[in-house]
Parts: sequence; structure tokens; C-alpha cells
Amino acid sequence: MAQLPLDELSTVIARIQGLLLTEEKVTTAVRLLARAAKESVPGTIGAGVSLLDARGRRTSSGYTDAIVRQADAIQYEYGEGPCLTAWAAEETVLVRDLNDEARWPEWRNGVAGLPILSVVSAPLMAGGESIGSLKLYAAAAGVYDGSSADLLQLFAAPAATLLSHIQASEAPQKMTEGLQASLFTRDQVNRACGVLMERLGISHEAALQLLIRQARQENAALQYISERVIAGTPAPGT
Repeated sequence: MAQLPLDELSTVIARIQGLLLTEEKVTTAVRLLARAAKESVPGTIGAGVSLLDARGRRTSSGYTDAIVRQADAIQYEYGEGPCLTAWAAEETVLVRDLNDEARWPEWRNGVAGLPILSVVSAPLMAGGESIGSLKLYAAAAGVYDGSSADLLQLFAAPAATLLSHIQASEAPQKMTEGLQASLFTRDQVNRACGVLMERLGISHEAALQLLIRQARQENAALQYISERVIAGTPAPGT
């Protein structure tokens, strides 16, 4: 996929910033961001934005097409998928061909009936904290590559800052109690993944999904589950 010219990319980002700065509601802001992202990456059939709390639960979401809503709902149902991984690992996730993807087996089976073969998802990082993810879906394989991931990251950076400001102004109590009090650090999560990898002989991705599922089952912050694993408390399946 050809990368968008720098001047065109700058114009798109400026448009997103202008839209977000004039909106009062987070729900409207994420919808506008999703629409702009879809229009800017050729081959994309749907885009979405999800804001998540420290337990991986959505606090707000916006999407351009019903297929995005369906694919995301399956992620949250099973507690696994590229967008949750991007949020939890604080890294951009690229899926070139879902048929060859071994990660997230339950999510992959769940979306088997949907026209989705390529995915790219970037974390929304604001002030060193992951507050959600921005994702794109394509019907054909090989639509997204490294340049697509780079482009999405350029979208995600200014968008995350603006969304966090809007979110804070809309619900300061939620930001204080729901995010700041229980947000995890990437180092703790990676350390916990390392413990599970050694203990169970599994991959980093599998360890991360195990932590996410346990946090959702116990309605606890991912940081708490990670700290418990590091301290030596066995996780389910260990």
C-alpha cells in the first residue's frame, strides 16, 4: 500500500484536530475520528475508536459501519482480539491476513462470517497512559502493511491527547477514579507475561490474553492481576 503524501496526511490530521476541538461530547468525537481514519486509508471498509477503562471495558466507542460494531462486540465478549491487545500492550497491532493469524482463536472464529481479513489497530496514548484503541478493518488480505501502521499511529497520537482532554472535561470524576487510580504500567504487565511464559511455556500473546481474561472475570484492573502474578499467586490454568 502506498503511503499517503505528507502534505495530505498533515491536512487530514489538522481536520481531525479541528473537529475534535469543536465537539463537546466524547461519543461524537470518536465517531468523527473513526470516519476521518476510514477515509484516509485506501481499502478500509470500516474504522472504529474505543475508549477503555483499566479493566478493558468500553467507556465510549464510535464506528463508521455495522461490521466494526460486530467485530468489536465479539472482542469484548471473548476478552481477546487485536484492539484489546493494542490497548493492553500499548503497541500497534498489524494483521496482514486473518487466515494465517494464530492469535486470538476465539475472536477469529467469531468473525469468520464477517468480511474481515486485514486489521490494524493502534493504542491511544495520552500522558503515558493507554486510554483505548483506534482500529481499521479491510475485506481483503494484504491491505495493511508497515506504512499503514505508521499512518494509524500518526492519527492516534494527536487524537488520544484531544480525546483525553474532552473526556476529562466531560467526566472528571470518571477520569480520576476510573483511570488514574487503577491504570497499570507496561512494565508490570510485561513482567507478569514473562512469569506466565516461563511457568506455562506459552507465548507472550497468550500470556497477555490470559491476564486480560482474568481481569475481566474478576472485574479487577489489569495492573492488580499483573502484580498478583508477579508476586507468585497462580492464575487460572497454571
